[in-house]
Amino acid sequence: MTIAALRTPDERFADIPDFDVPVHYADDLPGYEGLRAAWVDTGPADAETTFLCLHGEPSWSFLYRKMIPHFTATGARVVCPDFFGFGRSDKPTGLDSYTFDFHRNHILALVERLDLQNITLVVQDWGGLIGLTLPVDEAFKARLSRLIIMNTALGLGTGAGDGFNAWKQYALTVPVLMPARLSRAARRK
Repeated sequence: MTIAALRTPDERFADIPDFDVPVHYADDLPGYEGLRAAWVDTGPADAETTFLCLHGEPSWSFLYRKMIPHFTATGARVVCPDFFGFGRSDKPTGLDSYTFDFHRNHILALVERLDLQNITLVVQDWGGLIGLTLPVDEAFKARLSRLIIMNTALGLGTGAGDGFNAWKQYALTVPVLMPARLSRAARRK
C-alpha cells in the first residue's frame, strides 16, 4: 500500500548553522516502502557505542546539534532519525498514518536496517513516549545498554489529559505552525 506524502525540498535545509552532519535516506524500510526516511549518522560505523537520539514534537534531529559533537568526541556513533512528518523525512498527508505504532515500528525498522548495537537511547519529549517502549521489544532489548531521558513521560495508556488534547487541537487547526515561535515562548515561561 502506498502512503501519499509530501517531501520538504532539500534546498530548505541548506546553510543551516551548526548542523553540518551527514544525512542518510532510505525509501525501502520494511512497512514504509516509498516513504523516504531521513537520519543523521555520524561517527565511526564500527564504534563500540551508538547514541540513538529520538526527538520530540515539533522538532527534528536538529534538536541534537549541540550534543552530537560531545557524543562523537567519545568515539561513539550517533544516529538521529527524523520521525516521519518531521525534518527531512517524508510527511504523510493522511492523519490516519500518524499512529504510535507507525512511528515506533519505523524506529525499530531503522535500528534493524543499521544493525545498531550497544545503544545509548537518548529520548526527549514525544521521542520518549515512543522510545521508552522500545526496551520491551526483545530484539531491541538485546541492543540496548543505557538510557538518557529528558523532558518526557512514560505512557501508561490512559490518555495524555486536557493539556495535551488542547495542544493537539491547536496543532491541527492553526493555519501555520511556527515551531521557533513556540520554542521561544516556552523558554520565556
